Amino acid sequence: MSFIFLGLSFGIYSVLHLINGFTLPSRLRFFCFNLMVDEVKKTWEEALEHCRETHTDLTSLNSETEQRLALSEIQHDHITERVWIGLRFFGDRWLWVNGDPLVYEAWPEGDQEHQCPLRKRCGALTKEGHWENWDCEEKVHFICY
Repeated sequence: MSFIFLGLSFGIYSVLHLINGFTLPSRLRFFCFNLMVDEVKKTWEEALEHCRETHTDLTSLNSETEQRLALSEIQHDHITERVWIGLRFFGDRWLWVNGDPLVYEAWPEGDQEHQCPLRKRCGALTKEGHWENWDCEEKVHFICY
């Protein structure tokens, strides 16, 4: 389990505030971000189904901080060189399958292949820290939250 501390009021702060009016100074408010790298290799669709059945969803990466945390979780020899994340090309754009807005991007510098993919329409995070559009039928590890 991994945690990121951000300037958001969420989680325990909200519970404490509701129970007894306790208020934390803004610099102490936090957000819990829990990632699970699954040990089984699956296609993107299988990974999505598995995450939704056993956790919440395939992970979205909405900031450099979340990206770095996810990257630290996949830096093991037994994890595939890329892992599925909840990024999918629908229609004419990339979207997070959980509905989060695509406000942060980590495509490799100068990469044009992801702009209008014909076949590789599923998003993966590489061990180098870049996003790749990849063939959805490939079986790789994946990150749930």
